[in-house]
Amino acid sequence: MFSHISSRLRLPIAAAAVVSAAVALATPAQAAQATGPEVPAATASTRAATAPQTTATAAGAWAAGTRAYLVITAPGATASAQTAVTANGGTNFAVYDAIGVIVAHSTSASFAATLRGVSGVQQVGATRTSDVPADAYSPALPANPTQATTTLTESNRWDMTQIKADQAWAVSTGSSSVKVGVLDTGVDDQHQDIAPNFNAADSASCAYGKADTRAGAWRDVGTHGTHVAGTIAAAKNGKGVIGVAPGVKISSVRIAEPTSSLFFAENTICGFVWAGDHGFKVTNNSYYTDPWQFNCPDNVDQAAIIEGVRRAQAYAEGKGSLQVAAAGNSNYDLANKTTDSESPNDSTPVTRTITNACIDIPTELPGVVTVAAQASGGAKASYSNFGNGVIDVAAPGGDGATQVYSTLPGGKYGNMSGTSMASPHVTGVAALIASANPTYTPADIRAALATQANDKACPSDTRCQGTTAKNGFFGEGAVDALKAVGGGTTPPTGPYFENLNDVTIVDNATVESSIAVSGVTGNAPATLKVGVDIKHTYRGDLVLTLVAPDGTVYPLEDFSNSDSADDVLKTYTVNASSEVANGTWKLRVQDVASQDTGRIDAWNLTF
Repeated sequence: MFSHISSRLRLPIAAAAVVSAAVALATPAQAAQATGPEVPAATASTRAATAPQTTATAAGAWAAGTRAYLVITAPGATASAQTAVTANGGTNFAVYDAIGVIVAHSTSASFAATLRGVSGVQQVGATRTSDVPADAYSPALPANPTQATTTLTESNRWDMTQIKADQAWAVSTGSSSVKVGVLDTGVDDQHQDIAPNFNAADSASCAYGKADTRAGAWRDVGTHGTHVAGTIAAAKNGKGVIGVAPGVKISSVRIAEPTSSLFFAENTICGFVWAGDHGFKVTNNSYYTDPWQFNCPDNVDQAAIIEGVRRAQAYAEGKGSLQVAAAGNSNYDLANKTTDSESPNDSTPVTRTITNACIDIPTELPGVVTVAAQASGGAKASYSNFGNGVIDVAAPGGDGATQVYSTLPGGKYGNMSGTSMASPHVTGVAALIASANPTYTPADIRAALATQANDKACPSDTRCQGTTAKNGFFGEGAVDALKAVGGGTTPPTGPYFENLNDVTIVDNATVESSIAVSGVTGNAPATLKVGVDIKHTYRGDLVLTLVAPDGTVYPLEDFSNSDSADDVLKTYTVNASSEVANGTWKLRVQDVASQDTGRIDAWNLTF
């Protein structure tokens, strides 16, 4: 991994900028220092929340040498294991009975070995190689930073135009009923671009592995989570920036611990269970689970971490939540693992030999969408991890001088780069898919991300293995926000015909593109699907019609003369049941004005 910066947060370079000031490059620590003065957290009522069973532990009970363990049993059967924990010098810090996971604390060096011999206990593993901080027993609330105002106005940024989010907003900004969870360093809910979409009722801290529902516990202990949140759903309010899905709701689940900013397994488990219990449709995970860059199943501690986090992810998915995760910033082939030289990162890292059985958590867990980063223009970002069969999709993460601009705590804005920045673009697109398709399951959203992604061929780089349709640099391709808002139903499954030949659209003229249909019995259906892909600046110039084989004209759309958005990527439904299916069908496009031109890129018919 990059030697100059830790990659547990999936960003190799960060640049923080105060409002109306020059942007300067900074490491994450420096970016955190640039957030400005802080004030005590604002007073707010405590929210009722679903939380794990807990055993209260007084602050004075903490002792040096306290370590955290996952004690794993059959789901719904933790009672006897809880008794065994306390009988053998431990405390039950948090209990997730639904998935059979206990977060236990103990100062005993023999605790894990003893518990492994208890009947009903399946696995026991230490989650860290350092002591649990005393703060775990009486957590301090993160500071609530003073908010700066901005004179910045929204503009189309390179990352948003690259995934066509700016075009998608003209169709839909997402549904306020869709909840998106940011599992990260926290989120500044007071930020002018985040406050309109922030959902405090479903926000909490999961630092140390137990939900803290006090008002403000979710706030940022760095800058990373606030930046991620802005990319997903910064409000479309004329200020600052716009997120990919500016109409959805953001919840913060802080899983980073203060001071260290580490994301231990128990924190991730708490975050995923919270996501499932609180109805998050999608979560963003731009981190790896500390202290191990890769967890190996032949190590008893790491095997328990794998199983505990896997169960929590499966629980969340079973409750309807899709997890999206960053692939990492080491320019590392995740499909051909050989060494890990950065673990454990909470004590003294050592170089160890590993195999593909060792996995990056949560990004390589089953069901998680793994995201690689692209530079401006679409190439693989220089730092982005890759791997054929591992990477699912790609999205803008920035590289070099061109970075991703988003929100920072205290009402500020700044640039960062990394797969941390790519993942929230995918999370935003997933939220748009969920908004357009309210009944979609996590598997449905995952499939839609893949099928709607635009294919990206391998460059002349032998490390990129696979095909144009799916490869190790870009997975299924680059996500497309415009396609995400293009339909609200399952794609049709009837006979399909398409024309991929370009037809130039010129000013004040009418052009046609033809499709010859054969082999379809009888008439066309009452729900004939007409898919249209037109590239044209200022689509208010266009009038679209479908012409049947007998010459009958079916209007598709006469765009408003004031519609200044670019391109048309839509599927229309036409009642063509009076028409014989077989024959030559035509898409007719009329340009009724001057100055803006384009082309019919492709179109299709589904019977």
